[in-house]
Amino acid sequence: MPKKKATAVSPLTPDQLRLTCPTKRFTFANTAELEAETQIIGQPRGTQSIAFGIGIGSHGYNIYALGAHGTGRATAIEHFLQQQTRNTPVPSDWIYVHNFAVPHQPRAIELLPGQGAKFKARMSRLIADLRQDLPQAFDTDSYRETINRMKTEFEQQRGALLQTIQQKAAASNFGLMQTASGFAIVPVQDGQQMSPEQMQQMPIETRQAMEQEAQKLSAELEEVVYQIHQMELDARQKMKQIDRDVAQTAVQHHFEALKNDYAQVDEMCVYLDEVEADVLNQIDDFTSPVDSPEAIDLSRYEVNLLVNNAETKSAPVIVETNPTYSNLFGRLEYEMRNGLLTTHFTNIKCGSLHWANGGYLILNAHDLFKYPDAWEALKRAIKSEEISVRPAVMMSGGQVMAKTLDPEPIPLQVKIIMTGSVGLYYLLFEQDEDFRSLFKVRADFDSTMPRDEAAEQAYANFIANRCHQEKLLHFDATAVAKVVEFGSRIAEDQRKLSTVFGMVADLVREASYWAGANGRTLVTAQDVQEALAERTKRANQLEELMFERFLDGTVFIATDGGVVGQVNGLSVLDTGDYSFGLPGRITARTFMGDDGIIHIERETEMSGPIHEKGVLTLNGYLGGTYAQHQPLSLTASLTFEQNYSGVDGDSASSTELYALLSSLSEIPIKQSLAVTGSVNQRGEIQPIGGVNEKIEGWFRLCAARGLTGEQGVLIPASNVENLMLHEAVVTAVTEGNFHIWPIQTLDEGIELLMGLPAGIRQKDGSYPEGTIHHAVQARLLELAEELNNFGEDDDGDDS
Repeated sequence: MPKKKATAVSPLTPDQLRLTCPTKRFTFANTAELEAETQIIGQPRGTQSIAFGIGIGSHGYNIYALGAHGTGRATAIEHFLQQQTRNTPVPSDWIYVHNFAVPHQPRAIELLPGQGAKFKARMSRLIADLRQDLPQAFDTDSYRETINRMKTEFEQQRGALLQTIQQKAAASNFGLMQTASGFAIVPVQDGQQMSPEQMQQMPIETRQAMEQEAQKLSAELEEVVYQIHQMELDARQKMKQIDRDVAQTAVQHHFEALKNDYAQVDEMCVYLDEVEADVLNQIDDFTSPVDSPEAIDLSRYEVNLLVNNAETKSAPVIVETNPTYSNLFGRLEYEMRNGLLTTHFTNIKCGSLHWANGGYLILNAHDLFKYPDAWEALKRAIKSEEISVRPAVMMSGGQVMAKTLDPEPIPLQVKIIMTGSVGLYYLLFEQDEDFRSLFKVRADFDSTMPRDEAAEQAYANFIANRCHQEKLLHFDATAVAKVVEFGSRIAEDQRKLSTVFGMVADLVREASYWAGANGRTLVTAQDVQEALAERTKRANQLEELMFERFLDGTVFIATDGGVVGQVNGLSVLDTGDYSFGLPGRITARTFMGDDGIIHIERETEMSGPIHEKGVLTLNGYLGGTYAQHQPLSLTASLTFEQNYSGVDGDSASSTELYALLSSLSEIPIKQSLAVTGSVNQRGEIQPIGGVNEKIEGWFRLCAARGLTGEQGVLIPASNVENLMLHEAVVTAVTEGNFHIWPIQTLDEGIELLMGLPAGIRQKDGSYPEGTIHHAVQARLLELAEELNNFGEDDDGDDS
């Protein structure tokens, strides 16, 4: 079937090159008239997903908000959650207290919001009152008389028992002697203790009789000593009970008041009972002078207020910018005592999970995965629904050199919102099974939104919000319009606006600066343009150097005349925060042979896989167009001249094909034109990226050499909606000094580049004379015949 006749392509009109924003759409004179709003702009899908995620209470419905960096997801989500949670209940306070039963496991107690600080203050006041009341309770005459009476009774009973045993011993010529280790029965003579020598001089019968008597008396003495010991224990127990009764009387009203106030908190009642029992068991800790060197440490009665929600108005929304393990889960702080690291329950510090408990925690996934231990611990916490403060492991020579604690876990009820890239989301989904079950809500944040009047007004509100919050100069309507146009430029689409509000906010700040530097109180369109120009100037040093090489002839690029097998291609060079278009010469040489298309960059491994795909596509086009009724036999060489850094992408595939067809047909290509666009096997021109930068790069070179009215660029027709060109290009087109042609097919392109009709294939597969395709087909046939004749000549020589 013959192809349709290629129609003449008209250049684009100025209004097609840039979609301006009419200021008449705005009802304000400047953004000072607009109220600051904190809402998610242009993300209906993401907003609905987040609303679903925070609304569903089932386990595992945490949120992963995926999208491009700079879309302001974290800030927008934070503000969105703050609005959504205004009327939600405030979460509980949490305290840690000493565990009297298991001291190394501090007890966690939940209290109503604001009660934690009050309880801590009351416990401090309680201990202070006890330090005062208990010594006073024991400093009374009645107490001293009771204790002295008990001591006197004990001494009298003790003396009577010792006197009885002493009298009995004297009757048998023995005495009762008090030694360092207690009492002993010793023989006496004339009131004096007998020496061992005196004992040896006695008759053996007398000595044996005395030894037997001494053993008998010693046994009785042991019984007396035992009775005295029991009497002493009984006296001490009675005095201790008296002390306890006195102390209980002194402290009872303090504890009863606390217990009544916290009767509804079972854990608190248990704790207060333990405190009261410990106070009564350790009365001496309170009776020593407070300022004495022997003052006892009473820190076990302190309260560690871990989470204080006294000032919190609703469910908390916490953003953790550095999600290390300790920042998320808290930590134990250590101190050196007697050469040993030790800690105390008051050294337990909370993390962002504690602060977010009962609310929402926002994390950046890329930051989180810098700390694998934090990610694994976070998954455990979500699954177990509790927060555990893990002690730091401090090792020295394989031995733990720190006294540590194992705090009681705190129940966790939090919704995690994790922001990250699309690639990381898919990686986690494929490789981490826990991720799938713990982050079931996917919130997609797009990098663009449809451009309509509502979206343009949303941009104005965003600018107003930045100005209000950061005390920037406000924008008049013309300046807002320029920012809107900038939004379409970075979105690379007239029909859309960018939602990468980080870049938009930077422009707002810079325009405000330049307005101030220019002595204005309002930012105008001129200030926005100056901010963009200055931003380019700060970043385009490499671009300046590259274009110097074009202008001084170091790099060969022609902008006029015609050359066979040579075409001007366009590429984009990205330097990080700045991208610019760069012209490049592409040449083709064709000659006899059957090696097909040889691309020098491919042969030297300087091209990427996408570019190689584009080169292979050329073979499909040539075969489909010219080899339906004749063999395709040629050798062609293609290259990017003076390129030493490698190439990738297929946006130059149509350009390469133009050079190849020119070489085959020997029809020159206009060097005043540059080309971009990929091509498929059917000769259809496909869209490419960076169309604005590419056009502006070629325009800059032509303008530097002088615009002639003949220069221009061929772009894919499907890229017209992507045009948001610089005002200088629009002006040149308006004045007829520069042109941009949208093409849909390769035939349209070759007619513009070579100035001849492309030609329509006839039923027999041939093309009419005087057309480009006819010239190409004739040359291909000629090359095939020459190759065939050359082969026959070789065979004849061999015979």
